[in-house]
Amino acid sequence: MTVWEALAVCAAGLAAGAINAVVGSGSLITFPTLVAVGIDPVVANVSNNIGLVPGSVTGAYGYRVELRGQRDRLVRLGVGSVLGSLIGGILLLYLDPDVFQVVVPVLIGLACVLVLIQPRLNGWLAARRGQPHPHGGAALWLGVFGAGVYGGYFGAAQGVLLIGLIGAFLDDGLQRVNAAKNVLSLLVNATAAVLFLLIAEVDWWAVLAVAVGAMLGGFLGAKIGRRIPAPALRGVIVTVGLVAIFVLVYG
Repeated sequence: MTVWEALAVCAAGLAAGAINAVVGSGSLITFPTLVAVGIDPVVANVSNNIGLVPGSVTGAYGYRVELRGQRDRLVRLGVGSVLGSLIGGILLLYLDPDVFQVVVPVLIGLACVLVLIQPRLNGWLAARRGQPHPHGGAALWLGVFGAGVYGGYFGAAQGVLLIGLIGAFLDDGLQRVNAAKNVLSLLVNATAAVLFLLIAEVDWWAVLAVAVGAMLGGFLGAKIGRRIPAPALRGVIVTVGLVAIFVLVYG
């Protein structure tokens, strides 16, 4: 990797870290950039996952105020994220990359719909089941597990999926939902990263370039995201989700 290529990857990491802190889908920037500078797609995916972990840390830290009072639910849901990520990482290394090509855009589209209708859906669910479950119940755990499988496999738009799921099953504000999403995304990325370190080929220069940019981007994204009103944030999330669908289908 040349100096200019490293700078381009670092800039992509900066943008990805900021986007991941606000909504997710940062991999749609860094992964194509790594492939464009000549890195094998599977190696690029692995290296990108590892490199984005520091940005996930800074993004989660930036939402520390919104995380207050969520420890118990995140411990429960985090188990699903970790288990799912392990399975997803193994699938990445052993399955045909085209397996999720049809399913993933559908999942992202469903997540966008959930984000849009979340306020009404929360009210409807609460009326049917009484007091909302403080941790989302078994349905949310299974959904987070599934999102973890997807995140360990590729991860682009993982944040959109998580926000849609968490927002639908928990009666909580969107910023607190986004904070929970950041922690669960961090667990997914970190778990997959450990797995990849043990059994996959890694381009360490790519990891370093992505990580440097993503760390700063995570801080900046958290500062910006926490100031966005909930309706505007929903618009950002849905827009990113639609872009992700377009890139995955036509890219």
